[in-house]
Amino acid sequence: MKIEDALEALHRLRENPTSPESRALIRKQLGSKSNLVVSKAAKIVADFELSDFEAPLAEAFHRFLQNPVATDKGCAAKTEIAKALYTLDSADQAVFLAGIRHIQMEPSFGPPVDTAAGLRTASAFGLVRMNHPDAIDEIVTLLADREPDARMGAVRALAYSQRPEAAPLVRFKILQGDPSADVLGECFTALLALAPEKSLPFVAGYLEGQNSALAEAAAMALGQSRGQPAIEILINKWQAGAAGSLRSALLAALALARSESAFEFLFSLVESGSERSAAEALTALAMYRHDERIRARAQSLVAARNEKSLRDALRADFGQPS
Repeated sequence: MKIEDALEALHRLRENPTSPESRALIRKQLGSKSNLVVSKAAKIVADFELSDFEAPLAEAFHRFLQNPVATDKGCAAKTEIAKALYTLDSADQAVFLAGIRHIQMEPSFGPPVDTAAGLRTASAFGLVRMNHPDAIDEIVTLLADREPDARMGAVRALAYSQRPEAAPLVRFKILQGDPSADVLGECFTALLALAPEKSLPFVAGYLEGQNSALAEAAAMALGQSRGQPAIEILINKWQAGAAGSLRSALLAALALARSESAFEFLFSLVESGSERSAAEALTALAMYRHDERIRARAQSLVAARNEKSLRDALRADFGQPS
């Protein structure tokens, strides 16, 4: 069967993936030489949580470890297989240990690129889910990975583990620093999930730093934590006179908190803040432009102020009134 025909056949069986015929086709295609076909078959297994496919998935995984740059370009098949085995709650440590350690350098228009960061992340989650005794040790190595996506995956896996030793590791990673503000932002979020009360002052302290990217990342993590103490920290920091891009980041973080107290603060700025503050609050609230309650409240407050600049801001952020 041609690759295009195999992919089309797999697409069609999504209509009834659990039938004996569909399951037989999936099993057959997991043995394909095409990494694209195997990748799609593995994704169907994961999407529909089809049981009894662990053995053929693992067999395909180890097959694509042989000469991987030639047989599995982009690490597509191995990554989807690891994700599928994780979804099936597999305890196949051989796959996950090989996956978290796998580096796949492939040619590009510039220097070779590592295409296995997603596989290492999926494998980290698999080791945590199966409660492997070496999971944390393996993830610590991933924290120092050269690929930022893999480092972010390591942090997420540590948060997912909920293990007592995870929080100090994440805190150390923050103190050590990282070239990517996104990685450190993920660390802030993980730390507040792992040890919220103990970590709140630590994360909030980065709002006062000179590194604007870190301050904004800390603000967003505080907002995503959705705790009232975190919301109060964000409001107090804004009222104390935050400067530059941090002003907008604090308001966006408050919007992310999805708390009535946070919403009321944002609405108060629309109602009686300076034109600049009101416009910034509207921009923060715009992520809920499809929420009729928030849209109507914003429209009402702007109408009451009757200021052209705010009407323009409302139109830009929320679109034309329905």
